[in-house]
Amino acid sequence: MNKKTLKYIDLFSGIGGFRRAFELLGKDLGKKTECVAFSEIDKYAVTSYKANYNTENELEIGDIETFVQDKKRIEELPDFDIVFGGFPCQPFSMMGKQLGLKDERGGLFFSVMKIVDIKKPKYILLENVRNLFTHDKGATYQQLKKELEEHGYNVQEDVLNTSDFGLPQHRRRLYIFASRKDLDTQPHIFNKELIQKHFSKLKNRSIKTYVNVMDGILDKDRVEDKYYLSEKIKPTILSNGTKNFKSNSQINQLIARPLTATMVKMHRACQDNYYSQEFLDAECQSTYLENSFSKDEEATHKIRKLTPWETLKLQGFDNDFFLNSQKAGISNHQLYKQAGNAVSVNTVYTVLDYLIEKESYVL
Repeated sequence: MNKKTLKYIDLFSGIGGFRRAFELLGKDLGKKTECVAFSEIDKYAVTSYKANYNTENELEIGDIETFVQDKKRIEELPDFDIVFGGFPCQPFSMMGKQLGLKDERGGLFFSVMKIVDIKKPKYILLENVRNLFTHDKGATYQQLKKELEEHGYNVQEDVLNTSDFGLPQHRRRLYIFASRKDLDTQPHIFNKELIQKHFSKLKNRSIKTYVNVMDGILDKDRVEDKYYLSEKIKPTILSNGTKNFKSNSQINQLIARPLTATMVKMHRACQDNYYSQEFLDAECQSTYLENSFSKDEEATHKIRKLTPWETLKLQGFDNDFFLNSQKAGISNHQLYKQAGNAVSVNTVYTVLDYLIEKESYVL
């Protein structure tokens, strides 16, 4: 790597998953990183962001759609090497209406391209739900890819699962890596097998890794009563569904289900993560899971949901991040939402370290 400061812009920043990963990587590699600007419209996410990162000399873009309407504002942005962005996923999500780029939130991608067109950064790293890749039989992604290519970038992509990078959560997300064509980036280097293999070689790094949710994620001690399910709600949570919605509702998963921004509402156990006190207290959790309980028997157990701190750990954030956000006045409700919307720190960290190793001139 060269010795200059690595500058970047953090778009749709949320609580800064991209930033956290890049800062940790810079620390491990002895390289200075600098965020020149960030954008986020959720005021609670901005509060968490500012409570955990030094943004004093950075431009706070706010609403990116409004910002890019003035070309001069874009031109006055400090130069940067890389764009990070987890642009809104709802337009492509299986849980939404799937309007794609026609949705005003999906169209925010074009706001990113207005910045790219003027500032021409070397690299772009984007994250979104995997359904973006197949939305409208692949036409939506091809349109997005074409936009990047027409702006002078080579584009590679693959779907990466958080659980393959030391965080026990099934979370498959599409990562898109675009490099300016004049940089001659190697083709076909961005694929999950190579990136997963790279992760297995990482030793003594700042990212925290876990074998499963019991390996440091879940607090085995009794947490506050408010996290335990009431007797009234247990049957609903444990239900396999109704005539219009059927699924296998299970608790005590060693690899957590995908965290969602709406998990504070407590969906069924086939959609959210719940753990019984019996499981938490067991000397050997794998042996405990060999037991088979009926729904009625499970309903007699003490069952709790994940705490906000546990959800943040599942995304790769540390205790200081949690405490700083709490001290800044962020409620549990918002912490759940922030964790559910976040990009997984370990995944981004591995992707960036992998690209730096593969491309000696990267960044």
